[in-house]
Amino acid sequence: MSRSRKKTPIFGHTTCTSEATDKATWHRRYRAIERVRRRAEGEDYTAHSHRENSNAATFAKDGKHYWATAISTPHMRK
Repeated sequence: MSRSRKKTPIFGHTTCTSEATDKATWHRRYRAIERVRRRAEGEDYTAHSHRENSNAATFAKDGKHYWATAISTPHMRK
């Protein structure tokens, strides 16, 4: 993998290494809300969109950025 390069110069705005803990916390909360709704509504239950309970701006990674001049720089290393 010494010659491996990223294909697309898109980088995340971040101070963390992963969003795994944010995603796990969010999914746990979403499933709990849906579980309570399913018990309350019974036969009439229909799942809501996951976007109603999520806000990606609160995650540790705050979006991505396209860096056009990065193709020739060493930052494109994996």
